[in-house]
Amino acid sequence: MPTLHLPSDVPSVDVAAVEQFAQSATNPDVRDLFLAIAGLLRDGVDVVAVHGIGTPTLTPSEVAHRLGMSRTHVYKLLDRGEILFHRVGRDRRIAMEDVIAFEVRRQREKAALAEVFSHRDQTHSAAVDAIADLL
Repeated sequence: MPTLHLPSDVPSVDVAAVEQFAQSATNPDVRDLFLAIAGLLRDGVDVVAVHGIGTPTLTPSEVAHRLGMSRTHVYKLLDRGEILFHRVGRDRRIAMEDVIAFEVRRQREKAALAEVFSHRDQTHSAAVDAIADLL
């Protein structure tokens, strides 16, 4: 069982070593990958490397923990088809790639919603200014 190291556990000297290694890489994809990892570590973002044969699967409880939501809410998302799953007997299992796909969709939806609200505020401000000009 691998040991889980949180970003706060990674000394800044080690993050600098990752960046130095990245700069020495001749493959631009490898360089970009390691620079991205170093940046995430520096920002305190959790970084998880998944390896092995096949796609790792998670239980609904593990997905709930990863997404920071209740297990009940995860079951609702599974029932609505927002996160794909398969059954092992009567239990549900979720592929890591499906959890990541859900997270990406959720981040895009949040960004789109923020964009809508930012334009709504601008439209509202313009309408208030127009009304004020009329008075």
